[in-house]
Amino acid sequence: MQLNANVTERTTEWNTVNWRKTFTVVRNLRQRIFRATKQGNLKKVRSLQKLLMRSYSNILIAVRRVTQTNLGKRSAGVDKLVVKTPKARGLLVDILEKFIPWKPYPTKRVYIPKSNGLKRPLGIPSIIDRCLQAIVKNALEPTWEAKFESTSYGFRPGRSCHDAIGKIYMIARPNKTKKWVVDADIKGCFDNINHEHLMKAVGNFPARKLIHQWLKAGYMEDGAYYDSETGTPQGGIISPLLANISLHGMEMVLGVKYNSRGDSTGNRQIVRYADDFVVFCKTKEDAELTVEILESWLQERGLNLSKEKTRITHLSEGFDFLGFNIKHYKVNNTKTGWKLLIKPSTKSLQKVRDKLRESWLEFRSHNIRAVINKLNPIIRGQANYYRKGVSSKAFHSLDYWMFKREVRHAKRMHPLKNKEWRTNRYWGRLNLDREDRWVFGDKQSGQYLLKFSWFKIQRHELVKGASSPDDPELKGYWGKRLKKESEDFKPSYQKVAIKQKYICPVCEQSLLNDEEIHLHHITPKKKGGNSKYSNLKLLHLYCHQQVHAQETNGKELPIW
Repeated sequence: MQLNANVTERTTEWNTVNWRKTFTVVRNLRQRIFRATKQGNLKKVRSLQKLLMRSYSNILIAVRRVTQTNLGKRSAGVDKLVVKTPKARGLLVDILEKFIPWKPYPTKRVYIPKSNGLKRPLGIPSIIDRCLQAIVKNALEPTWEAKFESTSYGFRPGRSCHDAIGKIYMIARPNKTKKWVVDADIKGCFDNINHEHLMKAVGNFPARKLIHQWLKAGYMEDGAYYDSETGTPQGGIISPLLANISLHGMEMVLGVKYNSRGDSTGNRQIVRYADDFVVFCKTKEDAELTVEILESWLQERGLNLSKEKTRITHLSEGFDFLGFNIKHYKVNNTKTGWKLLIKPSTKSLQKVRDKLRESWLEFRSHNIRAVINKLNPIIRGQANYYRKGVSSKAFHSLDYWMFKREVRHAKRMHPLKNKEWRTNRYWGRLNLDREDRWVFGDKQSGQYLLKFSWFKIQRHELVKGASSPDDPELKGYWGKRLKKESEDFKPSYQKVAIKQKYICPVCEQSLLNDEEIHLHHITPKKKGGNSKYSNLKLLHLYCHQQVHAQETNGKELPIW
């Protein structure tokens, strides 16, 4: 990366940044914006938003997110710049701090495959635009967190797919009355959002002009420039928030009502995850009316329901949502005669197998340890996601499928050996916590392949109402949720995480903020340190790198 270092007086040393202080400053400002919004003090909201967008701490966090934690950190925009080193990150921070008015670059259009065989367009902004979007998002998001509907779960802090599924579980139980479902699909939501309507919703936000410029920046494809008259490009950091803003108000137009306890009292209920949503109705006729209302409401935003994918169904027929199938099954041992089961959908299980098959093929000529290192994170990630549903049968099915792949791999690696030899070589009671002699692994190192069925089914605790991490009055509530969510940690990390109260001791942020986690030895092994729990700390990957960078410079970063 080549940037002009003469544009600023400050010189940021990336490896000496006090992340504890940095995150505290931004968190406090976000909470003040949230509180002022709830109080209706719009003048104070605007003042605090300006303050946060000028904040050095906000710039630091934006650069960390864009160049280290985001999946697209190695993807260049039309500027062809990728920031890879601590020195370049520090320089980028200094440039952003003294930034002059900016005209955004067009995004770089790329395509990624969809599950239906088609391709989804992505717009990759320039490195500067991504950082500016992260800065602006931190100032815009908390005021909308104070407004967003309680049943909106997608791309919001502290909320997940599992919260959406948990809400559906509460609505769709057999003793409830809303059994007709509008399974809706918005046609090309991100590509068609009306800019004029969106900017009206954004209001007098201090950076509204910059947001408008991003929307109108256009894109480059195969060397040619194209205008962007509608839509907010998928790939931009701020795009999911803008989509949520555009879709805000769906509950109101559908007449969704709640009493003082938060219980639904109207004829309809909705669960939305970004542009995917379902509406529960009492009758088929009302479901049909709901579709008409939604079509009219969405058209004002430049959007339309997909005629092919939007359908009205009864819970006895079931529907798929976020990888799960939700359906009522006929039984004889309940008062209603029906039972609700939320299971991994057939399509989602096929996607899991496809992903695993791809990795098996990629590592078909590698040794067993490389195969295990590749597959275990996939197994753990998929199992942790689907264990929130009724997944026992699906997990055993996946284990059997994996066993057949293990057999094929062993045959491929040792075609001249007999079955008994291969069995003794690759299978055994390698997981000492389980009475299972058919564990696939490397007996020399003790490494073994995980099984889906080892992951116990867990009931997800639904996020409470409209709760937001930006609400300063709910600090204790989010601390308890953090403890519950940490159950997805692998067992070797659990004891250390509990000791640390699920907080990274370098930046004092949640260990569950989507950053990669590393195990740190307080006294390094090369200096006689051991792997006892008293000598271990869990750190975010980039906090861990900072600790060792300081040690290399002869300094010591304080870790409580």
